[in-house]
Amino acid sequence: MIAVDTNILVYSHRSDSPFHDRAQRVVRQLVEGGTRWALPWPCVHEFIANVTNARIYKAPTPLELALDQARQWLGSPEVRLLAEEEAYWDALAALLQSSQVTGAKVHDARIAALCISHGVSELWTADRDFNRFAALRTANPLAEGAPRRSR
Repeated sequence: MIAVDTNILVYSHRSDSPFHDRAQRVVRQLVEGGTRWALPWPCVHEFIANVTNARIYKAPTPLELALDQARQWLGSPEVRLLAEEEAYWDALAALLQSSQVTGAKVHDARIAALCISHGVSELWTADRDFNRFAALRTANPLAEGAPRRSR
């Protein structure tokens, strides 16, 4: 099962992103493709926070449009929402210890731990910071001319 990180969601939504067309295409393939895929809840929250933020965008996405976009993804028949369950804490603690991540990067470890504890096979992200977590396979589906898998 593939999970999708915040940056891919933002790029697919924001037409002013230089990665918009490719991101929109790969997200649409997941939403409409009939294959099980996943969204970590923190990525949904972060998507809404980012696209509606006037400090990030001169013309931020209006809240209702951001919520509508999230509803479309959440309404995909094959989407699985990743939330903290019993195995989460052990996965998070192990990731933090093995990567020595602290501070703001703990947020990335949270997403990685959710993916690991739910059996995600690959996280699609354009954020290289996830490479710190050897237990999680990542891929950048937006990379041109490069192999899709990062490990």
